[in-house]
Amino acid sequence: MNSKVQSLKAFLADAGRVALVEVAATKGSTPREKGAFMLVSATGIFGTIGGGQLEYMAIDKARQILFSPLEGEMAVEQPEGVGRRSARPEKMSSTAAATPPDGFAATLPSSGRVTRATLDIPLGPEIGQCCGGRVEISIRLVDKALAAELVRNAEAEETHLPHVYIFGGGHVGQALASALALLPVHVVVVETRAEALEGMPETIETSLTPMPEAMVREAPAGSAFVVLTHDHALDFLIVAEALKRDDAAYVGMIGSKTKKATFKNWFLKSADGGDAEFARLVSPIGGDAVKDKRPQVIAALAAAEIMTALAIRATASAAPRPALHGKAMAG
Repeated sequence: MNSKVQSLKAFLADAGRVALVEVAATKGSTPREKGAFMLVSATGIFGTIGGGQLEYMAIDKARQILFSPLEGEMAVEQPEGVGRRSARPEKMSSTAAATPPDGFAATLPSSGRVTRATLDIPLGPEIGQCCGGRVEISIRLVDKALAAELVRNAEAEETHLPHVYIFGGGHVGQALASALALLPVHVVVVETRAEALEGMPETIETSLTPMPEAMVREAPAGSAFVVLTHDHALDFLIVAEALKRDDAAYVGMIGSKTKKATFKNWFLKSADGGDAEFARLVSPIGGDAVKDKRPQVIAALAAAEIMTALAIRATASAAPRPALHGKAMAG
């Protein structure tokens, strides 16, 4: 399993000199929230602050800082424990440094090597963006201490990612795992068949077990459970376990109205289930508004449904992202 933390460590280890580009403050409508960041090297980037001209301007300014000369400079040290893996950053062509339009403020040290900058950017027609808000971007060189802080924050964020358990690695399970692999969740695909776990995305955790229902009992609070095994009886057993957990963010089962009705009859009469518990079941997953049963379509609809359920549950108790000591915007 290759996590975001591992990818970050690989980028820091192999990129050479790196600049941190961080959203320090926002006003109004903006592409990303305060704390969003990206890393910029001479030839690659890691992460995003929202794309568009805002991001290209920040990359240009970051590379100005990277290429700022300093006689006798030493290579930036990497944090201890960073592996020397091969990173695959998005390749970017190094463009000429852009001069900010009128109304943009860039604060730079007056002498010596440039090691940091602040861009105060209105997101209007001047740069071809119409968000209407304003973003303050902080840019600084990454040294050993900052690299270690970035890794620690990424590890903390990864630890608190909501868990999504996919029971079944068939066509829809594979498609759903691929869709969720791109999102900020920890995905676990649970199967009783080893061959069904082959070809899963490398960021996905897999579990081969003869008793998948036990995974439901061991899951963290706030988890989402998506049930789509090859066996309807096994589906029913897993869903019944999941509905017993009143701390589950989402319980979904693939299937038709007939399957859902059959499950309800069994759940209420044979599994000691109640109407209130059954009412929490989402089936079919992804809803029935789109009449398209292709696995990739079902996966896309279900992924949106799952992320919505996780967001609703997390709204009241969500902690802010670890800040990298960004400066607040004045005014």
